[in-house]
Amino acid sequence: MAEENDSPVSAPDAQVASRDRRGRSARSETQKPPRLDRSTRRATKLERRAARAERAPKTQSGRRGPVRSILTLAVVTGLFATVAIPAYAAWQPEADAMTLQQLATDGAQTLVVASDITDSTLARGSYSATTPDEISKKKAEEAAAARAKAKATRASASSYAIPAGVPLVAPGSGIVRRPLPYFNNFGAPYAGHRGTDYMVERGTPIYSVADGVVTASTDGGGGLGVTITIMHNINGHAVQSVYGHMLPGSRTVGAGATVSAGQLIGQVSDTGLAFGTHLHLMIHVDGTRVDAEGWLAANAG
Repeated sequence: MAEENDSPVSAPDAQVASRDRRGRSARSETQKPPRLDRSTRRATKLERRAARAERAPKTQSGRRGPVRSILTLAVVTGLFATVAIPAYAAWQPEADAMTLQQLATDGAQTLVVASDITDSTLARGSYSATTPDEISKKKAEEAAAARAKAKATRASASSYAIPAGVPLVAPGSGIVRRPLPYFNNFGAPYAGHRGTDYMVERGTPIYSVADGVVTASTDGGGGLGVTITIMHNINGHAVQSVYGHMLPGSRTVGAGATVSAGQLIGQVSDTGLAFGTHLHLMIHVDGTRVDAEGWLAANAG
């Protein structure tokens, strides 16, 4: 009963409270902002962060900005002075510097690279042979000079002073001469002996029997000892004369020398296999050995 008696009294309050809640709820529903999608909310957050970040430097710059700017300016100025001043000191402006375009315009073909080079003309003898013909000619000249030098060396090595009183030219005349001014007798012939032995004193002069060219001149002629061989052309015939057992050191001509008829070529001795001093003379006509004395008797003037 108490509940029944009390309920009319409290009902208005409850109803008022209920209406209050409903009205507040209705207002809150009408005043609640619309719900934003995810991308819009994210953009809003980013804008807020950016705004806060922008406000923070402004607050700090009021105290630290001037000091930092001064330090930065000092560092930059120091770096500039360190790099620029030495570079400027090392750089020197070139006088009359020209660009490639100016060189091309003014005539690049006349550009002088080294101004201290002087004009010069090569003389013909100031450079060596370069063409094949010149090289061959030069080699031939060098070979001829070498042969001449060797010939002179051999001649000087085989030439000795002629004793006083020795005739330099054989007596007589004609294209064929006798090799000795005289002789005592002929050597006795023996088996295997090739040539004619003219018995005569040591040192008697020996002469070339005709004009010719020396083909051999040696101190080591084997059994003939000191020997000279000469080739002649007599009346169209090839004649070879050989002179053996000569005196050491008496040869006056070397191989390759040209001699004339009656020219002194050495002296008599007994070198090699010889019995007594004498001249061993051999004569070959067109390659055939002939009796030396018989040939001389028929041809010597």
